[in-house]
Amino acid sequence: QVQVEESGGGLVQAGGSLRLSCTASASIASSYAMGYFRQAPGKEREFVAEINFSGTTTKYAESVKGRFTISRDNTENTIYLQMNNLKPEDTAIYYCAAEWEPLEVSTVRSWGQGTQVTVSS
Repeated sequence: QVQVEESGGGLVQAGGSLRLSCTASASIASSYAMGYFRQAPGKEREFVAEINFSGTTTKYAESVKGRFTISRDNTENTIYLQMNNLKPEDTAIYYCAAEWEPLEVSTVRSWGQGTQVTVSS
């Protein structure tokens, strides 16, 4: 099982940007898809973005398309989520995930500890 650890959350004003990073404990270049989910208070965990093992295919939730960009560097076992034009409704704990694609809440076995993103209006 791959261990993953996020970093990069914080507090930002609406319209601002943040970049999240997630590093895996083992070589993932030829194996897992990776991505992010988020969970706001009182809501279920939801899919945000996913990138396949080679970095050639990405998927996004409709709510973040055009604002968020996911990328990966397999030489560093790391993925990045660039979040631009942030909105208050993006406020949540963001969780990194690694699993065979596609990423789904019910099938992901490797979760990070979560990083808080807060967007003020």
